[in-house]
Amino acid sequence: MDITTLRILATLASFAAYLGIACWAYSRGNRARFDEDACIPFQQD
Repeated sequence: MDITTLRILATLASFAAYLGIACWAYSRGNRARFDEDACIPFQQD
């Protein structure tokens, strides 16, 4: 296995991780949680 193959595999793994995170972040199940978390800076003690 040469360095080019390793670079290709690293790129594909990074892209798969990116897609996984994007799917998780934009899933409907997390929407309520993220909306609630977005209001945290505006809440007063």
